[in-house]
Amino acid sequence: MDSKKLALLCRELADNKKAENIAVLDVRELSSVTDYFVIVSGSSEPHLRAIVDEIVDKLTEDYGLRPRAKDGTLQTAWIVLDYFDVIIHVMRTDVRDRYDLETLWGDAPRVKPKRQPAARKASAKN
Repeated sequence: MDSKKLALLCRELADNKKAENIAVLDVRELSSVTDYFVIVSGSSEPHLRAIVDEIVDKLTEDYGLRPRAKDGTLQTAWIVLDYFDVIIHVMRTDVRDRYDLETLWGDAPRVKPKRQPAARKASAKN
């Protein structure tokens, strides 16, 4: 699977668990470490766990992909999943605000989803 497709799939999997403020940054021109950052927020330790488990479990079960590395803990409220070409940051909202990765990587273009997730589409109509 190419890196952009993987990043968009990770966005979708995080959205399945109601992750907040999902951002996909294209860092190919800015970093030699990875191609994309997927940055998502969760509101609590159980919410962070649900998001991380959804991404790891679905990528393992459906695509045979396992993270090369996993760093951070629920207690630190920042978990990083390294899939080599895609690095996913799952952060509690206050931690995300403090470290502000989007500003740090402000030169990276955001990748827009090709389609609006179904749940968001339905709420937009109401």
